[in-house]
This record gives sequence, structure tokens and C-alpha cells, in this order.
Amino acid sequence: EASAAAPVLTDEEKRQAQVFAKLRQILSGETSIGIHLEFLYRNNKTDMLILNNIKGSLEVRNSVTHQATVFANAVMHTGTTVDTFITENLEWLKRATNWAKFSATACVGMMHKGCINSSLNVMKEYLPQPGMHSSPYSEGGALYALGLIHAHHGSGILRYLSNALRNSGNNETIQHGACLGLGLAGMATGNEELYEDLSLGTASEKAVQEMLAYAHETQHEKIIRGVALGMALIMYGREEGADTLIEQLSRDKDPILRYGGMYAIATAYSGTGNNSAIRRLLHVAVSDVSDDVRRAAVTCLGFVLTTIPEQCPRVVSLLAESYNPHVRYGSTLAVGIACAGTSLQEAVDLLEPMTKDAVDFVRQGAMLALSMVLIQDTEVRNPKVKEVRGLFESVIRDKHEDVMAKFGAIIAASILDAGGRNVTISLTTKAGHKRMSAIVGMAIFCQYWYWFPLAHFLSLTFTPTCLIGLNKDLKMPQMDFTSNTRPSLFDYPPMTEVKTKAAPTKVAQAILSTTAKTQARKKTEKKEGEVDKMEVVKEGE
Repeated sequence: EASAAAPVLTDEEKRQAQVFAKLRQILSGETSIGIHLEFLYRNNKTDMLILNNIKGSLEVRNSVTHQATVFANAVMHTGTTVDTFITENLEWLKRATNWAKFSATACVGMMHKGCINSSLNVMKEYLPQPGMHSSPYSEGGALYALGLIHAHHGSGILRYLSNALRNSGNNETIQHGACLGLGLAGMATGNEELYEDLSLGTASEKAVQEMLAYAHETQHEKIIRGVALGMALIMYGREEGADTLIEQLSRDKDPILRYGGMYAIATAYSGTGNNSAIRRLLHVAVSDVSDDVRRAAVTCLGFVLTTIPEQCPRVVSLLAESYNPHVRYGSTLAVGIACAGTSLQEAVDLLEPMTKDAVDFVRQGAMLALSMVLIQDTEVRNPKVKEVRGLFESVIRDKHEDVMAKFGAIIAASILDAGGRNVTISLTTKAGHKRMSAIVGMAIFCQYWYWFPLAHFLSLTFTPTCLIGLNKDLKMPQMDFTSNTRPSLFDYPPMTEVKTKAAPTKVAQAILSTTAKTQARKKTEKKEGEVDKMEVVKEGE
């Protein structure tokens, strides 16, 4: 009995146990998540008037721009837990149906990203309930939202999502949301049980061979595309270890698998600047017969060059002038991905003329890329920011603008003010290490071309721009900083002012030349009459 009893710890051992527990929390990311959540909530500077102006400028019946506006709200409030816009526009939000409802529900997960201890409580009114049946689209979207909240930190929610997948019956919409949620929450865990549930693995040769065989057996385009991207993600960070699969996919007769091969290069060589990877992508960009594959090849250059952003505009400058609009679109995203958050002048100079391209989706890509490059920049540091904001506003207001371009302008406007104006897009850490979740998130975000709800993965690329400092007790001390530059250089953009209509002023009445002559004649006659009267009085005296 004595041997089975717990050992008595000394005070020093207790102190060390507490320190190790805190270290585990820090290394797991839980401490940072909590601090980021508090920072984003306290310092939220979202300009609600921008959102309301976007909403008021759009056609009521257009579902594309409606979805884009709902998503823009989620981007602007990512991680802030602020849902004011939703509560104030409930009737307007009810217009979302089917997959638009799925997307709108998932947006709640973006706004509460990082609430890993209260996620089930946040999403409870949307989640599947035993014995109760609501819309499968909102239930599926809620499971997807749980994945977005727990992205890459899903140990506390994996079991719930696995059970939701098993209990979904044959409802494909709920299954879809549960699978997306499981993929996000279980990212890079190598969990064999999840592999059995999803038929998806992590850096597993067995998984790759099974997926490749399945892609050749099925005739379903969406399944092939999903498998192709799945294999690309499995190859994350493998560099030369991925070359065999890349070669196999790049030579396949199916363009969708060749498309997957381009993203396999992007994930395997992201941030390396590898010359052979760049050469291969450039070769495919000008030689493949499929527009989709060429577009993907150019886009993926941005991933490979993400640690040397200044080189990207030069590499894609000729491709940006291609006759093929898909190649031009790819070059916009490549610059946006590689130069995100840098405010690089060469990137802005390349993208700005492309916002006036003849093809609507190229303009869309150019606006998205501009917002990625200029995110968190101020008008004082870069006067182009004011011009770009004005451009987005004019495109959104223009009744004759193409829907695709408007869609891009709405999302681009929200990226400029993402996370309450307190986050930036970064695929690497300050120390230069790659952020796996951000690279994966950006790769999946690019697939919004085929299915809009995948745009929500953009939230994985956001990094709060705050400094976390710890003292020797692993607690945050009170810190003061001395800045040797004027505050306006890094201050938040001023809030939009409500334009009040000026009171009507009285317009001066126009006087015709004939009227003026008549009035002058009458005055002259009147004066002459007065003189005659005075003379008559004198004679009477």
C-alpha cells in the first residue's frame, strides 16, 4: 500500500512541475492562443460603416455578392469574437440558402477562431442535436466552424467531430462539414484512427498509393480534385522526397492530377526558393494544354518564393502580360502570396494596372493580391493605400461592374482590415521558419475558384501583430516602449465618417437681359417723374 501511494514531492519539485506544465502549455500553443484572443478582442478597430456601405451598395437578389459580404464580415472580425453585424442583420442573413447557409454558419467559426475552450457553447445553436433536425447546411457548416476554431489545435474536439461524422447517416452535407472540420482540427497529427474515418493520412506512402489508385478508378471530377489536393498536402515540406510523386502526377494524362502535381511542388518546396522547382513550374506555365494547370503552376510560384518576396514580381512579370487570362490571374495570386504583408512597391506596380484588365476574374485576382500585399499598411507610410481603398469602393458601388470583379473587391476590402485591423498575412514566422497551417490554409484558399466555402481557410494565414513577453515566472509583465517615430506612421486608419447631406442653399435667380433693360428703363422714368413734381411745387410758390 505504501509503495502504491503517490510520492511526496518537495517544494522545489512542485515548483518545477508547475514550470513544466506551463512550458507544455506554451509549446502546445494554448497560451499564445489565449493571449491572441484577448488582444484581438480588446483592440478590435473594425470600421462597421465600411461593412454597412458594402451591404447597402449591392443588389438585394445577388447571391454571389451576398455570400462575399457575409464572408467579408468574418474576415474583418476573425478572432475578435465580435458578431455585431450578424445580430443587427438577421433578416438579411436569412436570405442565405443551401451551401450559402453552410458558408455563413462556418463564418461564425472564423470570428471565434481560437475559442478552443468554449467552442461547443459558441456553436451549440447550429450543431446537430439528438432527436432534433434543423437545416443540414447549417449543421454541416457548424462542424466546419468547429474545425476553423480548433485549426491545428484540435485535441479537445476530434472525438466530437469523429462521432458527428459517424452519426451523420447518409447526409452528405453534414459529412462534408464534419470531414472539413476533422481535417482542420487533426492537421498533421498522423492519427491512424482519423485515417480510417477519412481515408486520409499524413506523410504516409500507403495513403498516397491508395489515393492515387482511387483517383484513377473514379470518374467523379470533384473526388479526383480532392484526392489530388490531398496528395499535395501530404507532401508538405518533403522537398526532394516528394519528387517521385510530383513526376508521376505531372505526367498524368488527367489534367486534374497534373493540377495536384503543381500544388505538390508548392507544398513540398514552399519557402525554399528552389531553382529546379521554379523551372518546372515555369515550364508547365507556358506548355500545358490545360488552362487550370497553367493557372496553378503560376500561382504556386508564390509559395516557392515566399521567403524571397522581392524576386517574385520579376519572375512573373512576363507571365503577367500573357495572352492567356488564366496565366495572368495566376501571376496576380503568385505576387499576392509571396509578397503578402510586405507593401513591396514592385508588387504594387505590377498589380495596379491589372485591376483594369479586360477579363473580370483577372481584375478579381489583382484586387485580392493588392489587399494581401498592403494589409496593415497605412496611408502615411504608403499613399497607394488610399488609392487602393478608393478603387475597391468604386468597384463595389459601380452598378455596371461584373459580379466576379465585385466579388473580388468586397473580399479585398475586408482583407485590408482583417482581424479588427490587428492581423497580417504571414506564411513564415518572425524568425523565418515556415508556418505549416498558414501555407496549407493559403493553398486551400486558392481553391475558392471551384467552391467558395474553401475561402474560409484564409483565416489560417492570419497572424496577430502583437508582442508577447514573459518574465522568469512565465507571466506577462507590464511593459513600456519608447517609439522614436511619429504615431501616425503606424496608427490605425481613421474611421469612415457618415456623409451628411448639406442643407439646400437658395440658388440665385437668373435675370434675362430684356428684364434688366426693362427694370433700368422703369427706374429712369421714375426718377424723371420725381424731378417734374419738384419743379411743379416750386412754380406754385
